[in-house]
Amino acid sequence: MIVNQWVPAAHKGDAIGDSARRVRTLLRELGHESEIYALTIDDELRGDVRWFADPAAKRGDLTIFHFAMVSPLTAEFARLPGGRILQYHNVTPSHFFAAYDANIFRLTALSREDLKTLVGHTDAALGDSEYNRRELESYGFTNTGVFPIAIDTERITAAPRRPALEAVLRTDGFLNFLFVGRIAPNKKIEDHIKLAEYYKRYVDESYRFIFVGRTDAVPRYFDTIQALLAEYRMPPGRFLFPGPVPDEDLATYYRMSSVYISLSEHEGFCVPLLEAMAADVPVLAYSSTAVPDTLGGAGVQFAPKDLEYAAELLGELAYNDPLRAQVISRQRARLNDFGDARIRRELERLTS
Repeated sequence: MIVNQWVPAAHKGDAIGDSARRVRTLLRELGHESEIYALTIDDELRGDVRWFADPAAKRGDLTIFHFAMVSPLTAEFARLPGGRILQYHNVTPSHFFAAYDANIFRLTALSREDLKTLVGHTDAALGDSEYNRRELESYGFTNTGVFPIAIDTERITAAPRRPALEAVLRTDGFLNFLFVGRIAPNKKIEDHIKLAEYYKRYVDESYRFIFVGRTDAVPRYFDTIQALLAEYRMPPGRFLFPGPVPDEDLATYYRMSSVYISLSEHEGFCVPLLEAMAADVPVLAYSSTAVPDTLGGAGVQFAPKDLEYAAELLGELAYNDPLRAQVISRQRARLNDFGDARIRRELERLTS
């Protein structure tokens, strides 16, 4: 059987593209022919991902369309004669961008309208979380299910050591608290700053918050974060924004962190939660949108968003060794639910 995957853009390090490549590997291991097709392809992925203009893109017995933004692929997918598998990765609600970027506001609004045009034109509509599946159902899709993101945790667990970066992150004996993802309004980076203020006041002053990910996704929002840091008079070197980094560096940031923190108010899945669990970093997360689906009872979740309470939880995760061990044990068990065995079972069901 030929099982193709479509992605609007193929970027190195992008969760959707990384998942598609992992699924392609598993499909080939199951004996199927499988390729990935995209409208735009990073230079380093050319030769690995094929151009959508290739006529073979539309010749799959099954086509998995990864939807996360409006694109010409949507209409082409709807016109396929059959074997149409939609995998929905969610679209950040436009209201998060209203104060920061009119173009992204418009793009996200159009993306949700674009998604709705596929109602009645899919053979299966799968969210990569139960939260996303319910959203599909709310739009009128009837043939819904859940197919999780396929994640290769070895890029974190098997990455080589970076002694120089490790030495930097040990500077002054500060505890490192990590966030991974683009600096965008839904991620609520401003709440990390407020959390730090409470943590400093009630728990400890020896901390460093690290934000790994693009800072140029929403420039006006990043400027707002920098202004807030100045307003709070945060000491120099306590908030690091290294930007996107190679896998070896990313693994080091996980390895050297005491706690992974998510205060996001919108997630469709949240791959960094799984990466943190793979690195045995305790997770502290605001229980919002798809976060409970991804963690499945692992980590330490809280709601409502009481940041004073969160600061106390952060202190417990940082210094209470028995609690840390208990949380890590639950996280390891949860991570098994996202292993290759589950993805293979789902693929076998789709291709049977």
